[in-house]
Amino acid sequence: MQVSSMSFGPASAASLLLAAAVLTACQPRVAVEAPKEPITINLNIKLDADVRLRIERQAEEDIQGNPDIF
Repeated sequence: MQVSSMSFGPASAASLLLAAAVLTACQPRVAVEAPKEPITINLNIKLDADVRLRIERQAEEDIQGNPDIF
């Protein structure tokens, strides 16, 4: 059995190197990182509406309990 050695020319070697470079350059990179700034959730609208409802209910109860207050 005869073993033949494969010889590549300069163009073939360059194309193999180029193909290897392209394949390694296109590898996707997935990184999980913590955010640099804190995450803020704006709940001012809900809290503001809730506070106003409580104040209005308390005011109605106070007026009904003390009608001569005004």
